[in-house]
Amino acid sequence: MTHIKVIIPAYNEADSIAHVIKDVPKTVNEIIVVSNNSTDNTETNAKKTGATVLSEPNRGYGYACLKGMQYIANQEQKPDIVVFLDGDYSDYPEELTKIVAPIINNNIDFVIGARTKQLREKGSMTGPQIFGNWLATNLMKLFFGAKFSDLGPFRAIKYSKLLALKMEDKTYGWTVEMQLKALKQKLTYTEIPVNYRNRIGVSKVSGTVKGAIFAGIKILGWIFKYSFK
Repeated sequence: MTHIKVIIPAYNEADSIAHVIKDVPKTVNEIIVVSNNSTDNTETNAKKTGATVLSEPNRGYGYACLKGMQYIANQEQKPDIVVFLDGDYSDYPEELTKIVAPIINNNIDFVIGARTKQLREKGSMTGPQIFGNWLATNLMKLFFGAKFSDLGPFRAIKYSKLLALKMEDKTYGWTVEMQLKALKQKLTYTEIPVNYRNRIGVSKVSGTVKGAIFAGIKILGWIFKYSFK
């Protein structure tokens, strides 16, 4: 049996986190919720629903993901696959099965859940998000010949390949860093179209002008950094 662990970064997702955990397929061995300095009942609700809950006081998406990875590294049994999933219920956790299928069945290293227009609920992605995804993926195509169409947070990767990437971004550049390093290390990758709905609550990134600008700067910074290496 393939051993799968899920890492869910969560900042003040008390209203959504239980829904996310309940919809994760039972084939997953462990669900790890990393509370990113939450001030609501995110941690309590996650524990009640059966997840392992970690606390990361440093605010930042990458900080939370790295905390989850550190926890896994200290465990005796390592997973075959790590899945990253948001805690706002915008993704459909039950689609994890099709996200990991290319890794299990075809030995692909890395899979992105692509939020294609046809499968997106109206309003689920803001204008800046859509433009940012278009710009970032087209720059990766231009500089690296990449075939990505999205920077979707719902993604799966072989644990051994994840370690080899030596991830370091602490904030919003996490997703694009992973994709750029996957390209540099010539990992095999594919995209799987996934459904996407309006999140529960307000986005901490796209829901604010400051967040959207900061995320954009981080993403473009990683791309230009790697394009001139």
